[in-house]
Amino acid sequence: MSRATIERFYAAFAQLDGEAMQACYAPDARFDDEAFSLQGADQIGGMWRMLCAATKSKPESRAHWKLAVSQVTDRSAHWEAHYLFSATGRSVINRIDAVFEFDAQGRITRHRDRFDFWAWSRQALGTPGLLLGWTPMLRKKVRATAAQNLARFMAGPR
Repeated sequence: MSRATIERFYAAFAQLDGEAMQACYAPDARFDDEAFSLQGADQIGGMWRMLCAATKSKPESRAHWKLAVSQVTDRSAHWEAHYLFSATGRSVINRIDAVFEFDAQGRITRHRDRFDFWAWSRQALGTPGLLLGWTPMLRKKVRATAAQNLARFMAGPR
């Protein structure tokens, strides 16, 4: 059941369907990666809907979008996202290892994505990412900006 949830989750992500992605989470789920630390399916779903909407909103972003998923098990997956970073328009290939925990109904209760932040920041931010991507200061700024963007998105019309 858990492998089926992971496969359903990434199939929805490939189609940029944030609502279907949110449906894979238990109400009290937790999500963590380099940019977000979120609690609850509503907040986690809001993040996925925001990221999907940013990609769908511009034809050039939609044309660039590609998701490749591999190494799927009952508790983990590797995925690569090819996209344009909305803040800069720069091309990114982000390689991510995901680990999951599930409830008895097969819903995700814990989701942890890990990726090389410095590699991501060099692609997404260019020279500032190259020079500062290894520093806690840039990580903190990216997390703060991501949290502000999500709060704004969640407060807007649905």
